[in-house]
Amino acid sequence: MTIKAKRKSRKIEVDLTGPQGNAYFLLGLGRDLASKLGKDWKAIEKEMTSDDYENLLKVFDREFGSVVTLYR
Repeated sequence: MTIKAKRKSRKIEVDLTGPQGNAYFLLGLGRDLASKLGKDWKAIEKEMTSDDYENLLKVFDREFGSVVTLYR
């Protein structure tokens, strides 16, 4: 019999009400994740910055929601 330790979630958690909710932080995190995940950062960045903060969050969540959880 093998007993394994419970794995912690590998998701990154971002509290949007704190300093990590800053648009510049999210853009930097997005750039780093795009590089690691092999995504086209320039296209993502262009879409993220094409409108307001809510749009930035929507695009960020669509592109990186599998590895990042955003909290309000």
